Order: sequence, then structure tokens, then C-alpha cells
Amino acid sequence: MKKIMALVIGVVVLFVAAVVVLMTVDFNRTGKDNAYVQIDESAYTEEDKLDNGEVMKTYWYEQPAYTEDGEEIQVEFSAQKELRQGAYLMLYVNKDNEVSSYDEVSEAELPDEVKEAL
Repeated sequence: MKKIMALVIGVVVLFVAAVVVLMTVDFNRTGKDNAYVQIDESAYTEEDKLDNGEVMKTYWYEQPAYTEDGEEIQVEFSAQKELRQGAYLMLYVNKDNEVSSYDEVSEAELPDEVKEAL
């Protein structure tokens, strides 16, 4: 009986730990490299009409970005809202230069090599 109770408690603890990890870890940002970009203009806008008639817009951006050491890479990413012109973004990029997420940063937060490149 004690072994069964210990097993049940162990399974519950593992389940709770798994739920906590899934709720707190952002897998779109974990293990990704950073690149920096300054927004100029959206490349194009896609409009999708939902079943209820609502129109969803996706803004696509295609432009050069710079790694932390100042190397230029070409990226394409989307946003659900039009991004502010002149804004600096820190992109989360995988090894194939695919953007999975981004954060807006201030000019002071940019690495020196990126400031020179931009």
C-alpha cells in the first residue's frame, strides 16, 4: 500500500512539474540566437477573412538584420499589428535565420557592433 501511495505521489509531482515548465518556458525564445533590426516599412500585408466575417491582417517584414557581432543576415518575419516605424527589435532567430519571436528594445540596449551597422 505504501509503494502504491509513493508511486501516485511521484506521478502527481511529475505532472505538476511538467505543467509548471510548460506554463513558464517560452519555447519560441529558448535556445535561439539574437539579431537586431530597425523597422522601416512592412513589405506587404496579407488579409484573411474569418468565418464570422472579421478580417485579420498580417504584416510581413523582409529586411536585413544584424547579429550581435554585426554580421548582416536577411530575415523575413510577420506581426499581427503594424510595427512602429523606426523601432528597434531584438529578433529570436534559429540556425536557418527563421524568426520565431521578437521584442522591442531601445537604442541603448543595442550591442555596439549593431549600432555601427544600423
